[in-house]
Amino acid sequence: MLYRRIDITPEAELFLDELKKKHGELMFHQSGGCCDGSQPMCFEKGDFIVGSSDVCLGDVAGCEFWMSKDQFEYWKYTHLTIHVTKGRGSSFSLEIPMGIRFIVQSRLFTHNELISLEPIRVLEDY
Repeated sequence: MLYRRIDITPEAELFLDELKKKHGELMFHQSGGCCDGSQPMCFEKGDFIVGSSDVCLGDVAGCEFWMSKDQFEYWKYTHLTIHVTKGRGSSFSLEIPMGIRFIVQSRLFTHNELISLEPIRVLEDY
């Protein structure tokens, strides 16, 4: 059995479904800090251009979840769960006008999970 690196809460998936109805296919990119803090950002698929310096941790509710390889080095031992909270984020993420923002909850992988993780994907895999 392979363990997932990324999941989404039912509450976050409800908001994501609303965004899909309005915008079509979506994707996430985990912001690395700087201007956008460190929140996951939701874009129409293709609006954020990923490159050879990004990795895909997996899919959540049919949406790819990407982050830079450098940032992944800090998160590679961590399971991420996308959740939502009330409040306006400071980014270009699609959920911002809804009065909510996506956030990441994290926990360390167990030993059994670490030895059986789904592999990350890179752009060349597509």
